[in-house]
Amino acid sequence: MKPAIMRVRRRRAARPAWCLAICATLGACAVGPDFQAPAAPAVQQYTPGLQPQATAASSGAGGAAQQFDAGMDIPAQWWQLFHCAQLDALVRTALANSPQIAQAKATLRQAGATLEAETGATRYPRADLQLGGARQQIDTTALGIPHVPPAGPFNLYNASLNVSYTVDAFGANSRMLEGLQAQAQNQAEELQAARLALAGNVVTAAIRQAALHAQIDSSERMLELQRQQLAIMAQRLAAGGIAELDLKNQRTLVAQSEAGLPALRQQMAQVTHQLAVYLGQAPGAADLPPLELDALTLPERLPLSLPSALARQRPDIRAAEATLHQASAQVGVATAGLYPQLTLSGSAGAEQTHIADIANSLNVWSLGLKLMQPLFHGGELRARKRSAVAAYDAAAAGYQQTVLQALQQVADSLRALENDALALQARTQAAEESRNSLAITVKQYRAGGVSHLSLLDAQRQSLQNDLERTVAQAARYTDTAALLQALGGGWWNQSGAAAEPH
Repeated sequence: MKPAIMRVRRRRAARPAWCLAICATLGACAVGPDFQAPAAPAVQQYTPGLQPQATAASSGAGGAAQQFDAGMDIPAQWWQLFHCAQLDALVRTALANSPQIAQAKATLRQAGATLEAETGATRYPRADLQLGGARQQIDTTALGIPHVPPAGPFNLYNASLNVSYTVDAFGANSRMLEGLQAQAQNQAEELQAARLALAGNVVTAAIRQAALHAQIDSSERMLELQRQQLAIMAQRLAAGGIAELDLKNQRTLVAQSEAGLPALRQQMAQVTHQLAVYLGQAPGAADLPPLELDALTLPERLPLSLPSALARQRPDIRAAEATLHQASAQVGVATAGLYPQLTLSGSAGAEQTHIADIANSLNVWSLGLKLMQPLFHGGELRARKRSAVAAYDAAAAGYQQTVLQALQQVADSLRALENDALALQARTQAAEESRNSLAITVKQYRAGGVSHLSLLDAQRQSLQNDLERTVAQAARYTDTAALLQALGGGWWNQSGAAAEPH
């Protein structure tokens, strides 16, 4: 009999081990789709037809030809390609002080803490120590014992350790944690996207501020020349040398120039205020003198990543992929909700009428196993799964839209740079011709061959052409920054020291 008894005991002792093995096996299963990263764009170039390899060149500042190099990587501090210390200081100040970046960092920390909390809540058993005390009286008649005198009021103290664990049999918790991990990744990419957008906005605002400063200066000088012309024409009208209509036309021209200046000054004020906000400063407290366009150096070599690499570089595309991953995990969570849920629980403790006896004995314990299988929820669970699948489809479409918009931005920037170079080339030629004409007019005026009025008109035309060249030069700088931003901004080249501005 003893060998038989021993075999029975061994089988009984083996049962918990088998249960644990089964739970562990089930816990390794996860229903729902396993996430697969979307395929990279299959296109080989950004623009239809021939993709530009280089731009036209012209003389003067900002007129160098630009080469598009597919083998060139983007530096993390891409704005330094303009070789302007003032611009570099502005961007670094913005990255260090912007509330927008601080908000993105806090959101990322929140996502990480949420993931950590849910990991602790689902990956490990939950253990709680409970202490309590109560004043009680028991009516024995209510318990069906009529002949026993009721017990008088007494104190009851209890102390117990409660342990519970929900077995992740079908991967609901695993998929939930997978979704939270994807959400944290999304916030990390959103932080990179916020940094990239902020740097691009600062560069664009600084260039626009410089261009407006130059426009206002040139416009004021042209207005002064027009006023001098008006004074001379008034004298000639009094002498009978010109018709009154010519004087009225000149007055109209002066009035139009005067009306244009307030609009330029308003734009200048707005972009300066916006730049202050980018830097995390109140507009009224910021001192932001405009930089000079000639202080910028046009990058002559520009990186041009392949479209297949763009999806791995752009933070907004990576954030959209993380959103898609999270939606995929939610499908798994909804699917697991259709299957049974197994919960193990146990507690051990003591209940005594004297608090000093609590630590002397263990007289209360329990072990529990709960299996819950959903049967009828009015179609709720399957509807939740269909909702999760629809959300996944929406996230997939959103990802594709983000990729298409990224490809469009790069294509737009390439064509803009191509046309900017041609426009600057034409504006430079016009400015050179007007300067040559002015030089000839100056010689003729000194020799008495032309009037002072003709000299002023030549000076005004030269200033106008210089102004138009300045606008074209600023557009080229702005679109260069737009291309670097559209390609992802080189965040992947950040070192530990360079990742955070100082």
